[in-house]
Amino acid sequence: MKFGVHTSIAGGIDQAVVRAAELDCGAFQIFSTNPRGWKAKEISDKEAQCFKDALIKYNLGTVVVHTPYLINLASPKEHIYDKSIKALIAGIKRADKIGAKYMVLHPGSHTGAGIDQGIENIAKGLIRVITETDPEVNILLENVAGAGTAIGKSIKELERIIKEADNHKQLGICYDTCHGFAAGYDIREEEEVDILLEEIDSRIGLKRLGVIHANDSIGELGSNKDRHHHIGEGKIGLEGFRNLVNHPQLKDNAFILETPVDEQKNDQDNLTIIKSLVE
Repeated sequence: MKFGVHTSIAGGIDQAVVRAAELDCGAFQIFSTNPRGWKAKEISDKEAQCFKDALIKYNLGTVVVHTPYLINLASPKEHIYDKSIKALIAGIKRADKIGAKYMVLHPGSHTGAGIDQGIENIAKGLIRVITETDPEVNILLENVAGAGTAIGKSIKELERIIKEADNHKQLGICYDTCHGFAAGYDIREEEEVDILLEEIDSRIGLKRLGVIHANDSIGELGSNKDRHHHIGEGKIGLEGFRNLVNHPQLKDNAFILETPVDEQKNDQDNLTIIKSLVE
């Protein structure tokens, strides 16, 4: 089991590794480019080598790249869809260049076209980008909180996408605890975690569960509100995370925290808390 946080690439992409090491992370997540823009410069050979050298220096192996928020493979609008395809292809190439193990992708929003059309668009898009890039990185679809027309609020919806994308071996899921709680998945009791993992295993396969985004939730169970909170201070609470980090079926997973950094707590505080729950 590896714990980590999202680190900044400010000052050079290799600096994200340094920041992760300073926090004693076993894994970490980055944006390889501006998360709120379409344009992205390529990572040079020198930058990629510096990044890989830093991984070796600090003995860090599990790198997670989060895709830009603008990507929407479910979009019925051709120009948005095409830009999303191009951005995802470029993102995969960047992830492979630095040797990332996982790439986390929000499935997208159908914006009124309907969930069936949205899932079809996502699946076709995934097949297209995988065909064009033959990626080494594993593309993980992240579950969502369930607001609006966003796709991926249930394990069943993620299953449908993966199946329609030919069950490609490079496809998997990233489970966000805040999003899942907001969508109605309760993990506050051990039995509920068992039920969740059994559903993931039966529908998708636990081997496809690569990353867990460990975030507490400001919103109530089933609220559909995507509002992250410090570990143990939200509606999930410490016991929920204790159930997760001590579950035998999750011992090989990477836990990435996307908790707030504010006057109350920082990344180090939240990492210390979640690590202390391991028995």
